[in-house]
Amino acid sequence: MPNLAVANNVLRQILKRHKLWANLQGDIKFEREHCDVGKALTCEEEKKLLAACTSNALLNAVVTLALNTALRKNEIRTLRWSQIDFEKRTVTVGKSKTAAGTGRVIPLNQPAFDALVKWAGRLVESSAEDYAFPACEAAGIERKHPDRERIDPSRPITSWRSAWRAALKRAGLQLRFHDLRHTCITKLAESLASEQTLMAISGHVSRSMIEHYSHIRMDAKRKATDAIVDGGVNQNVNQVQVASSGASAKSLN
Repeated sequence: MPNLAVANNVLRQILKRHKLWANLQGDIKFEREHCDVGKALTCEEEKKLLAACTSNALLNAVVTLALNTALRKNEIRTLRWSQIDFEKRTVTVGKSKTAAGTGRVIPLNQPAFDALVKWAGRLVESSAEDYAFPACEAAGIERKHPDRERIDPSRPITSWRSAWRAALKRAGLQLRFHDLRHTCITKLAESLASEQTLMAISGHVSRSMIEHYSHIRMDAKRKATDAIVDGGVNQNVNQVQVASSGASAKSLN
């Protein structure tokens, strides 16, 4: 996909060439290119956030799920129990932002699996087609004893914005919920997962989108460069040893 600023400039030049720009420029507003590609949490920030979410069962479940599956907020919000296979430990994404994202199957690692099992234990009367995170206005669903009459499993939860903001304040962090997806994709990239695996989990369809979302963090970069140094030192030592052995053999002859 071409750079948005370049595409805008090309269109402007075409209009100018045909002497149309002067009459249209007041009515045309080009879409701005978004420079904010999000952020990936550091390990310390992730620990602070999870600690701040422990007091809220709902938030703890959705944050843990986002950090370990790269699911988008709306994919989590509209998740039904029928999409979760506890036996195979997978979640099948429903309608997604992209065609490539819809229907993708994501394995649940231990933190994500444990979070869903714990959350399911709070909603024992749910059926397969119920929403995993149901509408619960003023129900106190995050509490140990919520008002179950106010919980409507036939509709998905509208938002967890208030709880999210409160958790961020407790953790002393400034970030978006979408940054949890960035964080998960970053960790996958740092684990040396293949490009195909990254796209299969995240639901992206191009390398440019993967690059947009994955941010190799400084710790990973430092380990990579340190590994090069260590390998170089060992290689040099081996070369010196070989050269020394060769010199000794010559002297004996």
